[in-house]
Amino acid sequence: MKLLAPPWQFWRRARRVWVVSGIAFTVVFTTWSLIAYRASATAHEAMTTDHLVTVTREHGRLSFVPSPGRARGDARLLFFPGALVNPVAYAPLARAAAGAGFQSTILPMPRRGAFGGADDPLLLDHARRLMGQPGESGRWIVAGHSRGAVIATKLAAERPAELAGLVIIGSSHPRDVSLSGLTIPVTKIVGTRDGLASPDEVRENQHLLPASTHWVWIEGGNHSQFGWYGFQPGDRFARITRGQQHTAMIDAVLAALRQVKRNEAQ
Repeated sequence: MKLLAPPWQFWRRARRVWVVSGIAFTVVFTTWSLIAYRASATAHEAMTTDHLVTVTREHGRLSFVPSPGRARGDARLLFFPGALVNPVAYAPLARAAAGAGFQSTILPMPRRGAFGGADDPLLLDHARRLMGQPGESGRWIVAGHSRGAVIATKLAAERPAELAGLVIIGSSHPRDVSLSGLTIPVTKIVGTRDGLASPDEVRENQHLLPASTHWVWIEGGNHSQFGWYGFQPGDRFARITRGQQHTAMIDAVLAALRQVKRNEAQ
């Protein structure tokens, strides 16, 4: 007759399986995340200076400046990346804006937003210094993707008079602050397949935005394809190509920048 193992042996084995499974999950998730948040080859190519755009890295920020004679008006783009994502993953967007004549800057989060980096006061201080340089106030459209959009909304809530516009990409924010009284142009870009900022969550906070907000719904777009990086954990699969989603997003951002130019001309 076969004897049953004592209960303590069963629980020891169960605990061992639990620990091993937990370690394996952590390793797989971490590896996936490291791969997912890497900038694509296309993004790295956008970091190259040519006769149309000059690209520089200075004080942690990435700057994209139109070649002499190509600048259009005084509008500028200040962009905050998504948390954990390599900031270079948004270089094609900034380059497209600069190629259209609008100086653009990507301002990375400390530690890419990890370990409190997204809430580091130094980030907003850096943004304020950049926008507060002589002659720069009132020229900047502030934009961001995901957690970067949260930072952009905070900046808009604090210093609306210093901005020319706000673009919120792939985010359910504003959630903690009301921007309904903003008088600057606001653009909200939403992917209908976004797994991290679902359309339902976005609609719940619609009342916190101005009634004049310009809404851009990208049918079939997801969260990850707002940047040039991999498939992000927690996202849904898109039903359009990356190229289609990127084009729709870039068009919306350029429209916001051109609106500032039209306002300057009036």
